[in-house]
This record gives sequence, C-alpha cells and structure tokens, in this order.
Amino acid sequence: MIMPRGKQLLLPARPGFIWGSLLVALLVNMLPLGRQAWMPDLLALVLVFWSVHQPLRIGIATAFLFGLVMDVHQTALLGQHALAYTALSYFAIMVHRRLLWFTVPSQALQVLPLFGSAHAIELGIRLFAGGSFPGWTLVLAPMLESLLWPVATVILLAPQRRAVDPDKTRPL
Repeated sequence: MIMPRGKQLLLPARPGFIWGSLLVALLVNMLPLGRQAWMPDLLALVLVFWSVHQPLRIGIATAFLFGLVMDVHQTALLGQHALAYTALSYFAIMVHRRLLWFTVPSQALQVLPLFGSAHAIELGIRLFAGGSFPGWTLVLAPMLESLLWPVATVILLAPQRRAVDPDKTRPL
C-alpha cells in the first residue's frame, strides 16, 4: 500500500500496549461514577480504534468478550453490550482501509455513525427487554465519543511514532 503524503511511518504496535489500553479503558468504564446516559463509552472508543488500526489483532471475538464483561459488570441483559461491541467492531473492520486515508477530524465524523448505531443497538435491546428509556441525553454519548477520537488517536499512536531523525545513516 502506498503511504499517503504527509503521513508518518509508524512502528509496529506492541501487543502488550494494545491489550493494556483495552484493559485501562475497561477499568475506566467500571469506575463507580454513576453511569449516566450521556457518558461516553471509552471501551467502545478504544475497541473501534484498535479494530481500525490493528484489525488482525483486535477483532470481533475480542469485542464480544469485552462486551460480556461489561454486561456482567453493569448487570445488563447478557449479550447487550456483546452484540453492540461485536457490531461496532465488525463495521470498524469493514471500513478500516477507507477510514485511514482521511485526516483525523474527518475520521471522527466517519466513526460517528458507528458509535450511534452501537448505542442504538444497546437501547433497542434494553427497550425490548422491558427496560426504561434513559432520556434524550443518550444522543450525546456518540457525539462525545466521536469528539474523543482525535484525543485517542494522539494517545494510542504515541508509542508507535518514530523520532524525526533518529540516525542520519538509516534510510527509514
């Protein structure tokens, strides 16, 4: 694949960093902050990020397992988060090649429908199971997740960035 102009060549992502970032996002989601409908789902954000940037390492099975953990933690209907995260990961992997050609702010706009559909799946399952509607502030969560996309990109790609000129004799 030809590198787009102006893009920096990145080092390979370390598996330990990928899994560590997923575990940190899971732990942040598990903090007892009084889960509100408008709060962004950081685990979903990190899952989409790694599904886009490392689709061979983080995929649908990983999303399903993290979804089950979130279901158990939030005592939600078993499979609610698992289905939403699985669909989110599937669609992120489906568009990952196209998404990487855009700038980071454009990527944030492109992932907004993914986050919106994941929250719609969770809401649909919750309502189908007889739960109550959490309110219209639920619409803010996908928007906040999309606004956090550039921040996640900077933080999660930081260990992969090369030094500008580490050695004058090396071609890369």
